[in-house]
Amino acid sequence: MEPLPDFSSLSDAELKRLIEQLEKEENEISYRRRVLHGKIDILRAELVARLKQSEGRSVLGEVDVDRLSAILAGKAAQHQP
Repeated sequence: MEPLPDFSSLSDAELKRLIEQLEKEENEISYRRRVLHGKIDILRAELVARLKQSEGRSVLGEVDVDRLSAILAGKAAQHQP
C-alpha cells in the first residue's frame, strides 16, 4: 500500500482527484469481494446439497444457483461504480 502524499503540497484539484481514485479503487475491491462471496455461497450450497442428498433431500431448490452462476459469469447487468 502506498503512503499518502504530503497534503500541503497538493492543490484542491489534486486532492479531489486522489479522493476519486481511492473511491474508484474501493468500489472495485468491494465488487470483487461481493463476487467472491457469491462464489463461496454457490460452493456452500453445493456442499450442503451433497450432504442433504445423502439423507434423500436436496436444498438446491432453496438457492437460485442458476441466477448466482449467471451473475458470476457476467451475464447479468454489469457493475456500475
